[in-house]
Amino acid sequence: MKGSILSLNAGSSSLKFALFDTEADLKATVRGEIENLDSEPHMIARDEAGRVLTEKHLPAGFDLALHTLLDFADAHLGRDGLIAVGHRVVHGGANHIGPEPITPELLTALERLTPLDPLHMPQNLAPMRLVAAARPGLMQVACFDTAFHHTMPAVATRFALPRAVSADGVRRYGFHGLSYEYIASCLAEVAPALAGGRVIVAHLGSGASLCALKNGVSVETTTGFSALDGLMMATRCGLLDPGVLLYLGRQGYSFADIEAMLYHKSGLLGVSGLSGDVRTLLASNDPHAVEAIDLFTYRIASQAGALIAALGGLDGLIFTAGIGEHAPPIRAAVCQRLGWLGLRLDPVANAAGAGRISTPESAIDVRVIETNEEVMIARHTSAAVLNSPT
Repeated sequence: MKGSILSLNAGSSSLKFALFDTEADLKATVRGEIENLDSEPHMIARDEAGRVLTEKHLPAGFDLALHTLLDFADAHLGRDGLIAVGHRVVHGGANHIGPEPITPELLTALERLTPLDPLHMPQNLAPMRLVAAARPGLMQVACFDTAFHHTMPAVATRFALPRAVSADGVRRYGFHGLSYEYIASCLAEVAPALAGGRVIVAHLGSGASLCALKNGVSVETTTGFSALDGLMMATRCGLLDPGVLLYLGRQGYSFADIEAMLYHKSGLLGVSGLSGDVRTLLASNDPHAVEAIDLFTYRIASQAGALIAALGGLDGLIFTAGIGEHAPPIRAAVCQRLGWLGLRLDPVANAAGAGRISTPESAIDVRVIETNEEVMIARHTSAAVLNSPT
């Protein structure tokens, strides 16, 4: 197979992308992002050495931004260099449990899932339609963030709600699956003793969650029906008594008000009143910033306890994503709270961001592993291309 794969990760106001060379073991040759899609789009792409290949401001409009990206890929690779596009899709529902080639039928099926995640699904589906219109012969593959958690036992997916409601799709799905899948794929090489063990992976970024892995597969996670559940995040509330929502409604908050509060005004931002960025909060002496960080690490440790129960013990803890990879004070605070497990952190290794940050005497092997959702998308897309009958 000769050519390159374009990986797309579409958010509400940004489009992250990467180009992978299929002849070089899916080496990323280009990485970039188009930011501020809803206001003043700005595109930047860098090569593998970090050199800027293109940078430009674009007129507003998602259509134009995507066409600009496709034109850049053609110019960079040659007109026939791009052989497929892989898309991160936040929600696959109960039935889409692995990567799938994108067809009109699949698009229709995914559109029906929009009520499960009305904030993310339209952004995920839009580039699929635009690529299909602009490059009708180009293969596209949907890679679902929920698919990795399909291995969870049924008891871990249920809410204690009437069966009619559950039958309508109201259940726990789990998210950040592409990140967890990548970490699981690394364990045999990076930490062989953990590959077949009981591991918690802490995906800590602006969106945050934990996943319990047993023998490399997901058996429990902290996100549920939506990406609001579980850990507190940059601007999302995390675990919340549903009675709070009833109370807010009775106090006159509209549905739109509540939705905006839970997704965009809560979490680290809501508690601190300052920022949802951990870097800003760690640098601040404001007591509310300190309280936000304290609550964040408390929630991580307390919900890790629930996952340890689901695993029946713990052999390893892995930190990943932006905060997990780059915030030693957060890792230290979480590990201190989990010291009752016999976990012992090596402060020098932690400060240096070493691969292993626990001491040799620690009962729990603690690691920092960089995640790579884009390469996971590229792997799935490459496999789909190879298995395609045409």
